[in-house]
Amino acid sequence: MAKDIVVSNSEAKFILDTLRVNQRLDGRQFTDFRDVTITFGKEYGDVMVTLGETKVHCRISCEVAQPYEDRPFEGLFLISTESTPMAGAQFENGNNIGEDEVLISRIIEKSVRRSGALDIEGLCIVAGAKCWAIRASVHFLNGDGGFIDASCIAVMAGLMHFKKPDITVEGNNVIVHPIEEREPVPLGILHVPICVTFSFFNPQDSEENIKGENNSEIVIIDATLKEELMRDGVLTVTLNKNREVVQVSKAGGLPMDALTLMDCCHKAYGITEKITDQIMEAIKEDYKTRDKYAAMLSSENAR
Repeated sequence: MAKDIVVSNSEAKFILDTLRVNQRLDGRQFTDFRDVTITFGKEYGDVMVTLGETKVHCRISCEVAQPYEDRPFEGLFLISTESTPMAGAQFENGNNIGEDEVLISRIIEKSVRRSGALDIEGLCIVAGAKCWAIRASVHFLNGDGGFIDASCIAVMAGLMHFKKPDITVEGNNVIVHPIEEREPVPLGILHVPICVTFSFFNPQDSEENIKGENNSEIVIIDATLKEELMRDGVLTVTLNKNREVVQVSKAGGLPMDALTLMDCCHKAYGITEKITDQIMEAIKEDYKTRDKYAAMLSSENAR
C-alpha cells in the first residue's frame, strides 16, 4: 500500500448514522449484492468482472512443467495478483506483495485448489515428469471494495471458460498441438466456489461477547470502499451451489457466535446460487458466438 485513504470525521459519522437507520449510501439493503457483469475476451480464459464500480481482470494461462516431488500425480495451480495506481490511490506502482494482495491470493487458492474445485490430478501428463501448470493472473483495474469477491468470481469464470491445448504423449516426449490443429480441452471443474464477504459495524463502540436479540452490531454484505474503511470486523464465507461451506475466513475484528455464522452462510447461499447460474449462462452465450455452426452440426434434440 502506498498510503491509506483517510475518511473525515464528518463523513465517518454520516456513514454510521445511515447504517443505524438501515440505509446505505448507494441505496442497497444490508443483504444486497452489487450487480455483477462478466465479459469474456477473444481468447479462452480472458475475463473481465465488474462488481459495482470494482473492476477485476483475470487471465488464465498454461504451460507444461514438472510436478512437485511429493505430489507426482498432480498438476500445478498458481495465482498471481497485480495492482497499479489505476485501481486506486492506495496502491503503489508495482507493489504486489501488500497485505490485501496476499490475503486475496490465499483465500482464492484455498477456495479453488484445496477444496478440490479444480481437478489437479487431471492436469498430470507423465507421472513425476510432466504436468500442466495453470496460472491465474488477477489484475485490479478499479477499486471500490469487494476485491476478494470479484477476484473469486473472475478466477472461477476464467477457469471454466479456459481450454488447454490437446497433447500427444510418446514415451516421455509431450507434443502440444496448436488450437488451429486440434480442438482444445476444457479444464475439469468439480464445483464452483463463490466468496461472499460480510462487514461488521459496532455503533456502540463496546464489544458484546454474548450475542442476543438486543445485539446492536450491524452486518452488511458486499461493502464499498468507504464502508470497508469504517468496518470493525470482516468475514469471508465461500460456498458452492451444493450448499457446501468451502471455507470461512475471519481475520480479526469483532467476536462472532455460531448463530451469526450460520445466518451469514444462509444469506450467502442465495448469492452463490445466483452468481453460479450467471457464470454458466455467460459461458454458454460466449461459446455460441464463438462457434456459429455448432447448432447446425449438433445432434442434440428436444429430449
